[in-house]
Amino acid sequence: MVREIAISLYLLAFKCIFLFFKLFPLKDKVTFVISFGDNSKYVFEEMQRQPIKHDVVFLCTGKSIATFNDYEYVTRIPFETFNVFMWMKGIFHLATSRKIMVDNYFGFLAAIDFKEEVKCFQLWHASGAIKKFGLEDGTVKNRSVKARERFLRVYDKFDKVIVGSDTMATIFLKAFNLKSDRILKTGIPRTDFFFDEKKKQKILESLTLENPLLGKKKVLLYAPTYRDNELDQFQLQLDLKKMNQELGDQYILMLRLHPAIRKSVDVSKMYPGFAFDYSSNQYQINDLLLAADYLITDYSSIPFEFSLLRKPMIFFTYDFEQYKRDRGILEESFPGPVANDTNTIIHLLKEDRFDLNVVDQYAKKWNKYSNGQSSRNLVHYMFEGAIPKVLEQRAL
Repeated sequence: MVREIAISLYLLAFKCIFLFFKLFPLKDKVTFVISFGDNSKYVFEEMQRQPIKHDVVFLCTGKSIATFNDYEYVTRIPFETFNVFMWMKGIFHLATSRKIMVDNYFGFLAAIDFKEEVKCFQLWHASGAIKKFGLEDGTVKNRSVKARERFLRVYDKFDKVIVGSDTMATIFLKAFNLKSDRILKTGIPRTDFFFDEKKKQKILESLTLENPLLGKKKVLLYAPTYRDNELDQFQLQLDLKKMNQELGDQYILMLRLHPAIRKSVDVSKMYPGFAFDYSSNQYQINDLLLAADYLITDYSSIPFEFSLLRKPMIFFTYDFEQYKRDRGILEESFPGPVANDTNTIIHLLKEDRFDLNVVDQYAKKWNKYSNGQSSRNLVHYMFEGAIPKVLEQRAL
């Protein structure tokens, strides 16, 4: 009850300020509202290549602002913080931009109505989905009627939702209660990275220069999703001591935690020379996927893009039944073996028998429209109203 009152008051304040700024004329401006950043980064860089003569504003939550520190001639604003001036400045840009790009669920959308000429694009932060989200999330049933109505108002603000596959399009229709005309099949912008051989080579060289062990040993990347009860203190379920003893001669481990996790264990100090923490925003997840020889994950969306690299995966689903009951699972067919404990993971790595044909099929299923031209497709649609036909045909 207290939470709902606080949310209602916040949204009321947001609405009042937005209505005032809505009196100002619209400008040729694109405002990105960001919690992750990687998709927005690729869209912005494509806008520069074309070039698109629009001002650009990044409203960044959490640590995502670091992704855009190197860009000139753009406005970067820490958003939804306790800095009232920055908050109001962000609302001004939302009210005066012709195009809005969001990469997550943002509750403020429930309180505002854009002008008719404004288009809002949902540039979701995942290429696919194993765990349920949106209206399909198992925790929604525990929320109030008012909260569920608020969710629907947010989803209704999306003029287009960007997808990389028909499978993900179907999931969005249910999760966001949308009609099919809201789906835009351009492919996922950040997947363009996996088709750029020069950029991939440059990233690998940079990572290896920083950590020479990446080029000398096999690299394990452990990238789990978050659990709601572990946001303030992550509980590492991998037995790193045993992995170090059994695998340390031939392997190293990179740890990449979900951005929502606020405090984690310092594995680099605990197991120097074997475990390295790459959870900071200094490293893009795509960069780490390149360096990894094996991915260890659970219900994260990372495997959908990692499959484009045709590398083996292990799914460490030690709490599968509980997670399925609490959050809900959309996809129970994993493109790799499942492990419930560290011993099984060690055994799988030593045996090294992975079916990469399964990975190939997974990549085709979830990346149908992500063919290396996704950013170009999307930017062309944003400013020309259509996906280039030549590029569209390549995805068939």
